[in-house]
Order: sequence, then C-alpha cells, then structure tokens
Amino acid sequence: MSLPDSVSAWIADVTGAELTDAQRVPGGASREAWFVDVTGPDGAARPLFLRYDPEPKPAGGLFHPLRIEAEILMALQDTDVTVPRTIAVHPIEEAMLSERVAGQTWFYRITDPDEQVRVARDFIGNLAALHRLDPRDLELPSLGPVRSARDHALEEIANMRRRATPPSSELDPMLHFALDWLERNVPDYDGPTVLVQGDTGPGNFMYADGRVTAVVDWELAHLGDPMDDIAWLSLRTVQDTFTHFPDRLTDYEELSGNKIDETRVWYYRLFAEMRLATARPAPEGVNRVVASALGYDDVGNGLIYSMLHRRLLIEALAHVVGLELEPPGLPPVPESTDQTALYDSALRSLSQMVPRIDDPLASRQAKALARMLKYLKEVDRAGSAFAAADREDAAGVQRGDDAAYVRYLWRQVQRDDYLLREASGALRERTWPPLS
Repeated sequence: MSLPDSVSAWIADVTGAELTDAQRVPGGASREAWFVDVTGPDGAARPLFLRYDPEPKPAGGLFHPLRIEAEILMALQDTDVTVPRTIAVHPIEEAMLSERVAGQTWFYRITDPDEQVRVARDFIGNLAALHRLDPRDLELPSLGPVRSARDHALEEIANMRRRATPPSSELDPMLHFALDWLERNVPDYDGPTVLVQGDTGPGNFMYADGRVTAVVDWELAHLGDPMDDIAWLSLRTVQDTFTHFPDRLTDYEELSGNKIDETRVWYYRLFAEMRLATARPAPEGVNRVVASALGYDDVGNGLIYSMLHRRLLIEALAHVVGLELEPPGLPPVPESTDQTALYDSALRSLSQMVPRIDDPLASRQAKALARMLKYLKEVDRAGSAFAAADREDAAGVQRGDDAAYVRYLWRQVQRDDYLLREASGALRERTWPPLS
C-alpha cells in the first residue's frame, strides 16, 4: 500500500525534502494514519505524521474536514494544551501533515499504577487548561461565533436530526425519541462556553515517561458546555481504562475551577452517544447491527464498538428518564446448527494465523474477520428466534408509553449484545463509570 503520487509530491514540496518512507499504521478510526519520513538536502531525517482520507467526508457530516481540525490545532499551539505542531494542510486532498510525536496511545499498556495516575492527571491538566481558555481569544472562524452553551446544544440537536433523516424517509423512532428528549431538556447552564474537544480521553492522547506528549484527534471539537467533555471522557474511559474516575473528576474540579454537575454529565452522555448514532445513518432495509458497523475501515471493530455505543446510549437514555433496567430473558435457541462446525474450523484457522502475521494492518484485518465470523455464527444459531422476539416486543409497545418503549429498546439491544458476546469479549462487561 502506498500514498497517491499527488500526496507524496505535496509532502516533498511543503517540507522541501525527499520523501524516503511512508508506512500506514493502525489507528485513526475515521481516517488513515501514516508514519512519513523525509530527508533534507543535508541528509538529516525528519519523522512526520500524516492523516489522510482517500474518500473525503460528505459536507455537513459530524466529522470536521482536516482543514478545520488543523485550524483548531494551530489555534491551540501557543496555549497550555499540549498539541502536535501542524506543518501543512493539502489544498485539495483530505490530508494533513504534522510533526510525529513520541509516545504510546492506549492507556491500558501502562502497567505501573503510579505511572497510570501521573499520565491521567497530566491529561486532566490539559483538559482543564482547554476549558480555562476563552474561545473568543482563539482563531476559530470555522466554528462560528461563540454563543451560550444552550444555543450550541440546540444547534447540534438540529444537525443530528438532519444527519439522521434519510432522503425521502422518516427518522428512526429511537433516534426521534431521544432527540426530542434532548431538545426538551437542554441544561439550564449559564456559565462560560468552552472549546470542547469531543471524544476526549484515553486513546486520543499520546503519552511517554509519565506525561502527555500530545492531545490528538480534534475532528469532533465544538463549542459548548464543559460537562460535554466530561461526558466524552467517561465514554472513552469505558473503551479503555483511566484509573479511578471520581479521583480524576476531583483533579479536574481543582485545576479547572468548574464543578462537576452529574445531571449535566448524564445529559451530555446521551448527547455524545446521539452524535455518534446519527453520524452514519443506517441504510434502509439493512440489519441494524450490520448497518451500525458500515463505514468503519475495520468492520470487525465497527461491530463490537457500535454495539457497545448502542448499549451505552440506551443505558444513558434510561438513566435520564429515571428508569431502572433489568436483564431481560432470552428466547430459547438451539445449541448449534449444521454450519457451527464450519464456523469453528474457520475461527481455529484464524487463531493460528494471527500470531504469525508480522504486518500490523494485516493482523488487524485477520482479527476483524474473526469478529465477523463469531457474530455470523451466533446469528446462524439464534438470529431467527431473536428476530421473532423483536417483532413480538414491538407489537406490544403502546404509543406514548415512554417507559415501555425504553424497556423495549433495552430488550432489543440485549439480544443484539448476546449475538456479539464472543466477538466483544471484555467490552460486553463495560458500562458508564461512576461520577462520585
């Protein structure tokens, strides 16, 4: 795999150096990530990082184009927020070049508990520094004028509706229900509007030697309530680990001067999950689990993480409407089908192949294939019985009975979660972290 000639030539032009190596690396769920090396006329090598999207996102989508992400990064370069230095943005292609920052990404790889706390507290320091900034003092023309957090929330709810409504069709009933609730219950917050990173937390910052070396991935940044970012941080914490969450919130209060408002955090937990749920509208007639994974470069990862997000969405929705959820009973299903042995054989073959694959991208693709096969094996065994249970549940929900509707959604998501239980592994046990 290689970069297009136009991008390679641009890198050489903006750096004034020869492109000597370009390796695509894992990472960047919505865009490709590349390690790029250039060598100057004096023979000095320079390690750079390229974010590239061969298929630019449609206008009006959830994710910022790279030129806006670069605008945000450049606005933050001389602040107390640790960000990578941007070198150039391609004038036509979706490509952004920056300095390559040393460090690791995934927080769970830190094995020393003391180092975990040092890195986590340093990140909280960065988040607090971000929220202490007045966005009016930053060069952020693409984000528009700074208004009240309420106005920004209502604007994004309107954007969610637009993104989630397919042409010549109706909004999905679940999304309609949740968006109506969000619109009616925007928090009565009159404090300062801040720059919200969005999708902030472990996995979206680099670290080395007990400190944060760069806060990365600003494609969901927007203006709003500081509790919006606390909600995103709790969401990232579900996906990775991040020490004891209430301790980090205490650190945040001390460093930012903002008090944690749990009611607002829960509102923005639902808000964040709805932003993700409306980012990729499901094509009509496509199975909801499959549809939610479409658009991911790694479809196997897309299956398990979209499932996690849908469950977290329903859990947040139940919390904000004041409903306790109970584990639903599952309909009886056969132990196996005629195809079960074939699925098991294919999975055994993949388990033997993966340790022998040196290329990280090829290894990731093999693991993705294994996740898909695990899901398809369960659909083959239990899919028909679960689909019948879905139809029976739907027939029993009365219009206007909000509690019954949320319970119906919960039973539906629990059945889908069961089908993905082998593929999801430990993710199936994850849920929202405590706030206090």
